[in-house]
Amino acid sequence: MTESFKSKKEAMMFSQRIAQLSKALWKSVEKDWQQWIKPYDLNINEHHILWITYHLGGASISDVAKFGVMHVSTAFNFSKKLEERGLLTFSKRENDKRNTYVQITDKGEEILLQLMDEYEPDENSVYSGALPLRNLYGKFPEVVEVMAIVRNIYGEDFMDIFEKSFHNLQHDFEEVDGKIQKKSIEESPTA
Repeated sequence: MTESFKSKKEAMMFSQRIAQLSKALWKSVEKDWQQWIKPYDLNINEHHILWITYHLGGASISDVAKFGVMHVSTAFNFSKKLEERGLLTFSKRENDKRNTYVQITDKGEEILLQLMDEYEPDENSVYSGALPLRNLYGKFPEVVEVMAIVRNIYGEDFMDIFEKSFHNLQHDFEEVDGKIQKKSIEESPTA
């Protein structure tokens, strides 16, 4: 037994607690996510690929796989489906012929922005489940400890992209009359 944990039993209990909570939370997240994107005939992987390529301003298939937490073949195959629908484009770079890159199209961006606008908090069980805590403490639960675990598993690059997407949302979008919309280029601090 190593010094990294006090006991095997304690380590197993922690691992199982995280596993069971994660599975229960994921089941709810998955259901909500699927319902949200269903009108656009997207699945979770496709939506995630659009999200990643949008926030990265394009990405290699390897990066999509890494940041989408999916196998490279999954990232490629679902990206191909998005390309067939005109939501992504594929390319090679002059200085990098080995990797395949994807870029969100105007049509893909339009769908992504519509989805953001059509998000309904009341239809999201994770949001609804956290709302009593927000009402009690005046803020949503902190996820710093979970983020630290994910950072230790997937690395700094993963967390940088995670943070970048939320930074983009915070600074490049606004809510006007209950609708989420992209700020005009003049207003956007990242423009």
